[in-house]
Amino acid sequence: MFFVIELLKIVSFVLTILTWVIIIQVILSWLFAFNVLNTRSAGVRSVAVALDRITAPFYRPIRSILPDFGGLDFSPLVLLLVIQLLQMLIGDYMGHLETQMYV
Repeated sequence: MFFVIELLKIVSFVLTILTWVIIIQVILSWLFAFNVLNTRSAGVRSVAVALDRITAPFYRPIRSILPDFGGLDFSPLVLLLVIQLLQMLIGDYMGHLETQMYV
């Protein structure tokens, strides 16, 4: 049972990292959209491409379900909500497992 709890902690940590990657990617896309960052800069562009490659597989199924909202992309918001739901479920399950360990 200890192994399952530690595995769930790792999954929760990975979900937290993914949350921060999504937030950084959204902020970068806003900065690109408002021409705050130079899109011709190789360093900035490589970070943006790397973040896009990380998040694209998660956005793809959500974008296929959501209707087209013009220039607005709600897939990061939906993904963040799903991640938060998963983290709450993991936390509840870990709490349940920990209480069973000491009974």
